[in-house]
Amino acid sequence: MDEEPLSEWAERRDAKVGRLRAIPLVTGDGPKGSHLNPDAPRAIQRWNGYSWEPHGFASNLAEAKRILYPEVIEPPASGPAPQLGAGTGRHRKPQAPRPER
Repeated sequence: MDEEPLSEWAERRDAKVGRLRAIPLVTGDGPKGSHLNPDAPRAIQRWNGYSWEPHGFASNLAEAKRILYPEVIEPPASGPAPQLGAGTGRHRKPQAPRPER
């Protein structure tokens, strides 16, 4: 039996260790999508490789996003727009060669 698929699976599993997710704390069996009830508190859970374990708490969706995606806090600096040269574009057909006179 080839061990390679099992080792690839283990690498993918180990790469997910430490992943965080936010679970809305709402009552009832209603929908629990992240975009619903943006003012509801969130439980932050961390994947330990086998199960989700408690990691933290957020008071609303905006705070949960700041915890889950900390690198997105600062928008990229905008610079001058690049100068585009003349061209036909990739999606257009190339022009036919002109006949010589």
